[in-house]
Amino acid sequence: MTMLSRVLGLARDIVFARFVGSEAGADAFFVAFKIPNFLRRLFAEGAFAQAFVPVLSEYRQRGNRAAVRALLDRVAGCLGLTLVGVTALAVLGAPVLTMVFAPGFMGQEAKFALASEMIRITFPYLLLISLTGFAGAVLNSYDRFAVPAFTPVLLNIAMICAAVLLSPYFDPPVLALAWGVLTAGVVQFLFQLPFLLRLGLMPHPKVDWGDPGVRRILALMAPAIFGVSVSQINLLLDTVIASFLPTGSVSWLYYSDRLAELPLGVFGIAVATVILPSLSRHHAGAGAQQFSATLDWALRVILLVAVPAALALILLAEPILYTLFQYGKTTARDVAMAGLSLRAYALGLVAFMLIKVLAPGYFARQDMKTPVKIGIVAMVANMGLNVALVLPLYFYFNIGHVGLALATALAAYLNAGLLLRGLWRRVYQPGPGWGRLAWQFGAANAAMAAMLVLLLQQADGWDVWGWQTRVGYLAGLCVAGFLTYTVALAVTGVRANDFRKR
Repeated sequence: MTMLSRVLGLARDIVFARFVGSEAGADAFFVAFKIPNFLRRLFAEGAFAQAFVPVLSEYRQRGNRAAVRALLDRVAGCLGLTLVGVTALAVLGAPVLTMVFAPGFMGQEAKFALASEMIRITFPYLLLISLTGFAGAVLNSYDRFAVPAFTPVLLNIAMICAAVLLSPYFDPPVLALAWGVLTAGVVQFLFQLPFLLRLGLMPHPKVDWGDPGVRRILALMAPAIFGVSVSQINLLLDTVIASFLPTGSVSWLYYSDRLAELPLGVFGIAVATVILPSLSRHHAGAGAQQFSATLDWALRVILLVAVPAALALILLAEPILYTLFQYGKTTARDVAMAGLSLRAYALGLVAFMLIKVLAPGYFARQDMKTPVKIGIVAMVANMGLNVALVLPLYFYFNIGHVGLALATALAAYLNAGLLLRGLWRRVYQPGPGWGRLAWQFGAANAAMAAMLVLLLQQADGWDVWGWQTRVGYLAGLCVAGFLTYTVALAVTGVRANDFRKR
């Protein structure tokens, strides 16, 4: 389901590239959409989910269904009231949000006004999708993973329809995308309610800030905001800085980030979603050995996918961008610029995916303070790297946006390394076979990279080919790389059974 969602998300971005390209209106929309989307990841699906799921799992472990229902009622009431207040303030203060998150727009009146108008339209999405995230967290806690994973498909369908069918009726056309976001929020929220009803867990909202469960979740949320969402904060800071760079920088970062997010979303977030309830139950049941084994399994699965995905994105950056996005208003220069930032993001892909599975190791143990400290260190490092990389790359090569992506990647490795070290000291004991697995993975990735480099030398003309030729060549490259990798794994002795969690 996550794969379907991400593929449709890619289709959505292809439509965006064709209809809005990298013009000023596109920059304004991506800022307007990123603000509520960032807050959703930060509070609703980020800090809230990581604080809520362990507490809910503990209530469920005790076997008291009445207590579970009471907790859901009070969490729904408190969360809903907070979201209504935040949304109302944001809609009223949209120009202030534009100044805070895109200060570079202030000298461009039309761009600034358009971004503010679209923030007013898109911000209620935060309310709707956060409630959707609450429902999804409940379903995940009861091992109903498919429905929450499928829900983002509805967002992608709504936005594709808005771009293709509605944009000709708006002036400027990009406004249709903002209304598509709002519509998607309504549809996603309503979609999950029947599944809660089927479980008999439909909340009846009650505002009770003094409830012990609510207070525990709030206490865990405050530090979790930094612990789970440092990479999102870094990406948002990138948007702020990119607003001062040449027009198109925000869009180039968006398109390259979306491609890096594809393997991250399909595998990294999917594995993290599955292991958090399991880790929480192991911790509540004092199953330290099972806790460590689950984490070890997750790390092996992530590395199996993350390393070849990163290599493929680095080697195939321009072919992928030409095939997916270089149509309509997107130019060859846009591809070249986005290709540079895509390579920089891809360098950090392994770290991004490791963070997704390492952070739940702390949240399942209801340890929010350690990820906070690590997150602050990584964020400070990221800002320092921004200064060190963006300025010289901008002034000497006019590619400042690449410095933003590279700084994010380097800071992610610092974050992942510190998270792993902390778990290693406390609870994680690596299973047997890591040394053998390292050379097997290394040999398979080297074989795949060699095959792709060889085939790329035979393919020249991506900028002039039609879409059919591009798709054919790219599909051939992907198939050849995948087959080379899997065959090399098999030759070195890797088997599917090695990755089946027992």
